[in-house]
Formats: sequence, structure tokens, C-alpha cells
Amino acid sequence: MESKLIDHLFRYHSGKMVSVLTRIFGLAHLEIIEDAVQDTFIKASVAWRQQQPENPEAWLTKAAKNRVLDIFRKLKTEKKLLPNLQQSRDFIAVNELFLDTEIEDAQLRMIFTACHPNLDPRDRISFALKTVSGFSIKEISSALLTKEETVKKRLFRARKIIQKGDIKFHIPQGKALPQRLESVMEVLYLIFNEGFHSNTQETLIRKELCGEAMRLCQMLLKNELTRTSAAYALFALMCFHSARLEAKINSANEILDLKHQDRSLWHFPLIQLGNTMMNKAVIDTEYSCYHYEAAIAAEHLRASHFDETNWTKILYWYECLYEMQPTPIHTLTMAVVCLQNLDFNKAKQYLNQLKASDLEQRSYLYYGTLSDYYVATKNIPKAIENLNLALKTVTNSSEKEYLQKKRVDLVSKFNRS
Repeated sequence: MESKLIDHLFRYHSGKMVSVLTRIFGLAHLEIIEDAVQDTFIKASVAWRQQQPENPEAWLTKAAKNRVLDIFRKLKTEKKLLPNLQQSRDFIAVNELFLDTEIEDAQLRMIFTACHPNLDPRDRISFALKTVSGFSIKEISSALLTKEETVKKRLFRARKIIQKGDIKFHIPQGKALPQRLESVMEVLYLIFNEGFHSNTQETLIRKELCGEAMRLCQMLLKNELTRTSAAYALFALMCFHSARLEAKINSANEILDLKHQDRSLWHFPLIQLGNTMMNKAVIDTEYSCYHYEAAIAAEHLRASHFDETNWTKILYWYECLYEMQPTPIHTLTMAVVCLQNLDFNKAKQYLNQLKASDLEQRSYLYYGTLSDYYVATKNIPKAIENLNLALKTVTNSSEKEYLQKKRVDLVSKFNRS
């Protein structure tokens, strides 16, 4: 129980603690700060075996404050340059730096630091996921569909550039802001997606990651400099997807696709909030990829039954999205939509544009869709063959069970024919 609680708190608090401590000690000492935060949680995992504190969050906050003193001593011992906090024009007492408003400010600064143009775009995303939201290397690898060794190299490069370069711990202004904000939103989108559809072995949905991404996105909307139509659209998208979380898994922890979800479980207040955010997002007529994705999600929510889904409208939004963002996953999804629309020729055209390796860790989605195509066109042997390939490449246990059930049904169907 303690390990689950600590894991949850690490996910929720480590980014806050790293950001606040970086604001105090500066980016030059980032590695020491990350080690100190890691050490705080290791100490918690040991101390809490004997007795769990009444208020775990307060315990961690106090421990983090104590690490401030430890870091001072360590840096003095190593004769590193320390910030002269007492003479700083915007000096804030250490206790006050842990207030919610100051934590938010520090985290926004950290997000924008992670997305600095001096960093390679891929390195920015990896670094932000690690530093701001406490992702493990394995989780970053999953979220970005890349190898763990590649992630380690990206993190190393990012830290090196940030520590050696003249990068300031602040939110940029003027012309530098839009490009950096775009990178920030991409990071938040990836954090949310990892929560909404996790690629980890045992867990399909990780609500704490969805909540974290929404919290960080709200921080963008609270700040005048970062409150844009794209940020509103991104938050609307998160609301629309979050509204369906309770319906994605049944009581037996089995995945339910859209067709079989109990729509009465969809959370209406989140849908309303998403609609409000979307109304603000479209005041400006310059649309982002988040506008189109939110429009697609809203279209699904609009249908009171699966059979009432307007697949033609959804395909139109996907085509708009693909024009802006031509990615393999969007091509695959357009094939799925065409299958729902019974346009099998067009579905196959989209599938022919892809190969499984284009989707890397999610290659099972390609095989699963190809299997669905062969089911729809009455070629059950080929459908089973592709479902077997999907089962070989899927990592999540819930999704594996879902595919195995489909395979059992197909084999039964084939044997009856």
C-alpha cells in the first residue's frame, strides 16, 4: 500500500519539488536537485514502512524544505556558486515558495525551460516529461513510442545544454512565446494520452496522469501570456476524453470500445466544461490540431447511441487534421472511420499507405484494424492471421485480453462457416 501511495505522490509532487528547488538554486544545479528529490521519496518509502504519516503530502513538503538546507550545505562543500537569495529583488521565503501560486509559477517556468529552442524538439519533450511530471524513462519511451536507450540519451543532452547554456528559468515573452508554447502544449498532450491510453503492461488508464495534464493545461489558461485559443482547444479535448474514462473499463477490468460503452456513465459536467472551453477556443478563427481533435471527440459525445455516430463528419475532421498533421496514426484512424462508414475500398487505400512498423510500439493497432477490414470483407482466415500478429505485438494486458476475446469469436465464426 505504501509503495502505491508513494508512487502516486511521486507522480504528483516530484515535478513541483524539482521546479521550486530549481527556482531557488538555479538550473546549473539541476542534477543535484533531481537527486535530492529522488532521495526524499526513497526516504519516504523506508520511513513509511514503520508508520504512514497522517498527512503524506505535508510530510513530503517538509522533507523537501529540509532538502533545501541539505543542498545549500552540499553546494558550499563543493564550492559551487550559490544564488544570493537575501539580496534577490524578488526574494521569497522558502516556506512561501511552497504555496500553490508559487508552485504553479515555478512549474510554468520549468515547462518553458524544458521547451527552450536550444534543445532538440525530441529532447524537449523527454526532458519535460521527466522533470515536470516525474515520468520514468520507461514511461517516456512508451509515451513517445521510442526506445528507452534513446530517451536516456535525450535526457542527457537536454541537461547538458540547459546547464551549460545561457537558459533562463522564466516564461518567455514577445516573439519567442508562440513557438515555445506550441512545444509546451505538445508535452501536455502526450502526458494526457499516456494516462488516457497507457502503453504500460498492467494498466490501461492512469487517471492521475490525465489529471496532471489537465492541471498543467489549466495553469496555461490562468496566465495571460499563455491563454490562447489552442490552449483552450487542448483543454476542451482533455475534458471530452476524460468524460468517457469511467465507461472505458467494465467491472471485470475489461476494455470496452465505443460501441459497447455505457453512455450513461459519461460524465456530463466534464462534457459541459469541454463545450465551454471549445466556445472560447473558436473565438479566434485560427485553428490548431487540438481544435480538430476536440471536434472529433465532441462528435462522438453528441451521439446518444453508437449507431447514431456521424462518421462522415468525423472523417471530414480527420481529413482536416491530417492536412495539418500527416501522421501514421491519423491515416490508420481514417481507415477505421471508413470501415464504420462501410467504405471498404477507401479503408483499404488508407491501410495500404501504412506498414506496422510506422506505428512502432502501437503496431498492434495496425494489425487489429487490418483484421477488422478482413472481417468486414468476409475473409475470416486473413482476419485471424492479422489478429494473431496483433496479439504478438500488444503489451498491455487488458488490450491483450480484448484481442484474445475477438480471436475466440472469430475462430468460432470460422468453424461454423
